[in-house]
Amino acid sequence: MISPAVPESRRVLVIAYYFPPMGLSGVQRTLKFVKHLPQHGWNPTVLTVGPVGYFAQDATLLEDLNDPGIRVVRTGGAGPGKMLARREVVRLPSERVRKALSMLSDTVFVPDNKIGWKRKAVRAALALHAETPFDLVFATAPPFTDFLIGAEVKKAINKPLVFDYRDPWLEFPFKFYPTPFHRAWNARLERHALRASSHVVTTNRRVKEVLIARHPFLTHHDIDIIPQGYDPEDFPAGPPASPNGRSPADGRPMRITYTGIFYEDRVPDHFLRGLRELLLRRPELRGKIEARFVGNFRKENLRLVEQLGVQDVVTVMEYLPHRRCVQEMLDSDLLWVVVGDDLGSPGKVYEYIGARKPILGLAPDGFLAAAIREAGGVTVPPEDVPAIAGAIENLYERYRCGTLPVPPDDVVRRYDRRVLTAGLVRVFESLFEP
Repeated sequence: MISPAVPESRRVLVIAYYFPPMGLSGVQRTLKFVKHLPQHGWNPTVLTVGPVGYFAQDATLLEDLNDPGIRVVRTGGAGPGKMLARREVVRLPSERVRKALSMLSDTVFVPDNKIGWKRKAVRAALALHAETPFDLVFATAPPFTDFLIGAEVKKAINKPLVFDYRDPWLEFPFKFYPTPFHRAWNARLERHALRASSHVVTTNRRVKEVLIARHPFLTHHDIDIIPQGYDPEDFPAGPPASPNGRSPADGRPMRITYTGIFYEDRVPDHFLRGLRELLLRRPELRGKIEARFVGNFRKENLRLVEQLGVQDVVTVMEYLPHRRCVQEMLDSDLLWVVVGDDLGSPGKVYEYIGARKPILGLAPDGFLAAAIREAGGVTVPPEDVPAIAGAIENLYERYRCGTLPVPPDDVVRRYDRRVLTAGLVRVFESLFEP
């Protein structure tokens, strides 16, 4: 239903290098905004790239783009993905190799290795605007090349420009600055882009705080927080029949599931060591707890499983299409996440909430840990192995008693992608108010 505040449909150009059929959680936020915008009188044209090599491909995500008001325009890619285009799915390298390649990339390319897309994307955007003018430009990052594209398009067509920070730019915990010059260059580019923007959206308050602290020309009114979320249409209607859906009486172990990939400090090591510590202390629980990993599990992760002697309680699954991954969440008793900093906002946490499942968060104190606890979850420091073992033990006892905590309905509703898209539309429309 079209919002009564919009007399007729408006057109928004969405600049998003990462977009389906690429998979993984980084594409979900943009995809779902695009899916729900037409319901509010905004017709999106997505400017993205054609086939490139990536760690996951999920063509089923394109089923969300069946509204006639949605258009997707693809150009040639840039960076390593372009060179690997003949291999749609690229094998995830070892973490040591991935990190080395990332550091090399940050040394050679500023702000990122997608900078080669900038010229062709700007050219395509201006051609699309000449064909049918846009009312607004929306750029989502990373990669932060998307923001530079948005700033150049804004300069050429003089339309409102909204930035969506899915992660911080300068303070991104995994960004490598080989010299002070590299950091200063990124800072200058961010300042230039932000001065061109009309409004900014972030996924969490910490990113908002660092932006305001570093850029005095920004105020609290210039930045809105629209968190990550989940799409109810990806889940069966209504809450599960019982808090857990399974019980020890089924003769099956408590299933603890992680979805997604591991990198940098977001690794399974401390969780696996905590699980091993618990099983050594309480060997009778072996066979009563199952750890399941859905996604890209590296060889070094498998080696650690074997070294710790927990291969009999660990199940590893390959990357699955998104809706099959959601089903794995629903078939689990406990979902867990790991994050080592207070800036990242993993989308999986909010899908866990949408699945109405208990959550174990390996996270430092901060906004994410608070969000997990507000959803009824349990948090422990990400590297505290004894605390992780104790949390798994406590949650198993609650599982055995049928008292595992689940997210309250009001918290679940807060992260509904339809509600979040309505918030984004309010930001858009505020830029047209007299």
